[in-house]
Amino acid sequence: MASGIFAILDDIAALMDDVAVTSKVAASKTAGILGDDLAVNAEKATGFLASREIPVLWAITKGSFINKLIIVPIILTLNAYFPEVIKYILILGGFYLAYEGVEKIVEFLFHRAKKGHEVIVEEKAEVGNVEEKSKVKSAIITDFILSIEIVIIALSTVLEEGLPMQIMTVSIIALVATIGVYGIVALIVRMDDAGYKLIRQSNDKGVVSKLGHFLVNALPWVIKALGVIGTIALLLVSGEIFAHYIDYLHDVLTSLPNLLKNAIFGLVGGILVLIVITSIKKIISLAKG
Repeated sequence: MASGIFAILDDIAALMDDVAVTSKVAASKTAGILGDDLAVNAEKATGFLASREIPVLWAITKGSFINKLIIVPIILTLNAYFPEVIKYILILGGFYLAYEGVEKIVEFLFHRAKKGHEVIVEEKAEVGNVEEKSKVKSAIITDFILSIEIVIIALSTVLEEGLPMQIMTVSIIALVATIGVYGIVALIVRMDDAGYKLIRQSNDKGVVSKLGHFLVNALPWVIKALGVIGTIALLLVSGEIFAHYIDYLHDVLTSLPNLLKNAIFGLVGGILVLIVITSIKKIISLAKG
């Protein structure tokens, strides 16, 4: 009896060692998309009144956890029975990400200019605010698309392993992705609060005070940078999906560097979706009028 228990424990220890190895490989493979995920979601989680930043970020984080709970079992099931479907899911997700990226560019070029770090004004910052809910919903949808790619890439590193190994590896990557990404986002959005605290504690004197001022002054620039990086990330991720999974594009623009080619594919894909959505809206508007 005792020997049987020790044998089981030994098997569990061996399995955990294997999971640690496969998780490390999967983490290295998903590092790029995790970086994009961070840039996109950090940009989406900013722009709120200080008192709403953490509640909003927590709402997005909970949405991200739910996304993973939905995605992981579905992707594992599809991979087991309908692996070809994953390809089309990724392509559809790519078009959504491309549209988000192009929409941001159009907003910047043609709509009202935003000065500095625009936030939701105080009187609109209460819980349940429509604009806040809209931003949270948008962030969760984008997280859903990026999470699909993270899960699929993680799964691709353990395709030759058994189902228990696949489940554990993909689940670990999904959990680490959520905690890691939104943990860093939380640090970013609270930069200015940490800076003000340092200034107060040092009585606005000395090196500590200078560090506090640096954090406060750096936040608007960090947010602007994240906005740009997040938009580029959306286009690059979508473009890479198109390049890999749309057969026709394999032989298109082969002379260009992959980064530039992916950016072009993402931009074109986003413009096409924008045209379709704008046309549908106009048709609906004319029909109602």
